[in-house]
Amino acid sequence: MPMEISVNPVVDASEGPGFGTLETVFEALGRALIVLDEEFRIIRASHTLDEIAAEGLVASVIGKPIEELVGAKLFGPTDTLREALTNGRREEGRRAVLRCGATSARLVSLTAAVVPRHVSNHCDPRARYLVVVRPAEDEDSLLQSMIASHGLVARSPAMLKIVHLVESLHRSSATVLITGESGTGKEVIARALHSSSLLCSGPFVAVNCGALPADLLESELFGHVRGAFSGAIENKKGLVELADGGTAFFDEIGDLPLEMQVKLLRLLQEREFRPVGSLQWKKVELRIIAATHRDLKAEVKAGRFRLDLFYRLNVFPIHMPPLRERPEDIAALAAEFAQEAAELFTPEILDTFLAYDWPGNVRELQHTVERMVALRSEGALRMADMPSALNNHLAAQGLQRLAAEVAEARQGVADLPEFTRMASSPVIPLPETERQEIVKALQATNRQMAKTAKMLGISRTTLYRRMREYGL
Repeated sequence: MPMEISVNPVVDASEGPGFGTLETVFEALGRALIVLDEEFRIIRASHTLDEIAAEGLVASVIGKPIEELVGAKLFGPTDTLREALTNGRREEGRRAVLRCGATSARLVSLTAAVVPRHVSNHCDPRARYLVVVRPAEDEDSLLQSMIASHGLVARSPAMLKIVHLVESLHRSSATVLITGESGTGKEVIARALHSSSLLCSGPFVAVNCGALPADLLESELFGHVRGAFSGAIENKKGLVELADGGTAFFDEIGDLPLEMQVKLLRLLQEREFRPVGSLQWKKVELRIIAATHRDLKAEVKAGRFRLDLFYRLNVFPIHMPPLRERPEDIAALAAEFAQEAAELFTPEILDTFLAYDWPGNVRELQHTVERMVALRSEGALRMADMPSALNNHLAAQGLQRLAAEVAEARQGVADLPEFTRMASSPVIPLPETERQEIVKALQATNRQMAKTAKMLGISRTTLYRRMREYGL
């Protein structure tokens, strides 16, 4: 429910600049209050901001522009939020990515309003705007609606940036090109872009350019008229026309034949197409989102993709990182796929998930979790429920890496003079030494990842990467 911001003009002026009582109220609700001056600089922030983001954040942001805290997407010189506040209007439920330090971020919701002059004169003459910050996970936010509707989970900084970009494009119908490996969730983002856009009431039509036979592709995309070819006994609308008023999602656009790329270019430029066998051009109003696992720049160089079409598609590029590069999302995704069985995951299973490379990305994780839940017996999920292919792959990964490291170490010793080789022979190669230390730490902490990482003096992400490298 939208929160009304009201300021009591009789706030006790003895409490700092006079906002102490307000801060106490918002802190009780788990919200952080930020006070801005005329230039949108932070002159005061409640300590709840440290709890929402990171310890010490409040002290570091005083006197700085609000853009340094939530980015320029909302408070930039040309943004609608800054414009609304300048014109005296209140804004509610705006999403932002709160910067919690150099390497982390959190999705939050902002409500902003103008401080009445008589109140600012009483509290702090510099105070011009109030911003209330609350974790977006606490309400029916964009992120939560994406999770509910599309299964999108974003805990890693990389995915939070993508969610923020989706939010920033909610008033745009610009073309978007989504790239990334197969199974990373490109269609999920495409659907999220559609559902948060002005065209959300229109249809979302997905076209798999790699799945349609080349001889039927044009008819499937643009439709045909009666008698256009043998078997065309009546007029038929194509997928593009069915998407009129909404979004056409061209999946695996890199597989589109060159002759069809010309026709798609016309659609992008003029928003018009011609059905097979027709002499009439048809106009459509739609948004085009494309996705591919291919490197389109390389495809252009190889002559398999048109350069002009690439530039037309690449207006707003979004790259989906592979699952191995965002381990923060793995446990949350697994819980989402497991649904009511999420609490049955043991630390050992989650550690195994984190150590695996997931070449099939999110899709492979989903199939793995659903299979484990379907086949489990009563009680918690067990390692025995893990697909044998995954365990075998992990074991093979570890053995291959260890064999390569040992061979490299032996070759290094073989290249030394004989007397040096003799002196070096008892020395354990560095990679094996590190592996042994990690094993000792894991045993000492009973495989508690946070304690293990602290004992070794490294981050959990680094620990998971080392464990994957050493087959642990």
